[in-house]
Amino acid sequence: MKMRNSIAIALVLIFGIFLFRIFEYHHTSTSLNNSATYYNTNAPAEVGTANVVTAIVVTYRGLDTLGEVTVLFLTALIIGYILKQKNREKSVVNYTSEILITAVNILIPASIILGVYVFINGHLTPGGGFQGGAIIATGIVLLILSNPSKLMNMKVLHFIESISGFTYILIGLAGLLFAGGFLDNRILPLGNIGNLLSAGAIPIIYSLIGLKVGTEISSILASINETKENTIKP
Repeated sequence: MKMRNSIAIALVLIFGIFLFRIFEYHHTSTSLNNSATYYNTNAPAEVGTANVVTAIVVTYRGLDTLGEVTVLFLTALIIGYILKQKNREKSVVNYTSEILITAVNILIPASIILGVYVFINGHLTPGGGFQGGAIIATGIVLLILSNPSKLMNMKVLHFIESISGFTYILIGLAGLLFAGGFLDNRILPLGNIGNLLSAGAIPIIYSLIGLKVGTEISSILASINETKENTIKP
């Protein structure tokens, strides 16, 4: 036990020294690098977004976003497969909380509306598909907390996820064929910066990402909930 504690303390000290050396020689940059300067200067005119981060994530580095969504999809798929193979006993909850159920009936619609607002307005304000999808998934968390024994319709989640992902790829290919590259938002008119219907196809792309992320996270949560080992009793 003493040896284990000594090793743990030594590792913590080494890690602390490593962080101290990083902070000691770290200097905050006072100017943007070449790439950041280009994005900050040209993104509003080229992409039509008031949010430069959105322009980078959805268009200039759209392939990176596609990779991130793919990783999340594979994670949800693997978790669902592993939990399905476990064949565990489903949990049964024999208690109800009127306060929780009442709150959930109010908060779930609010979570969905807020999530939709965040990814639809991602080209105008801070937010976007990943953030909006995560907010929508919180509604699923609340639903599970209020009634853990309720089974979700996984087919609906998988259908929405599949359609969103497939349409996302089609829009990306449309940009490649009819504009300047993969996920080029100029397949639709850019419109006027600041308006909801602007930034070309970005609102559609972010909506698809939001639905895809929301359904994938919800699938993970639902799969975990349906495979709990212990039966919960009052």
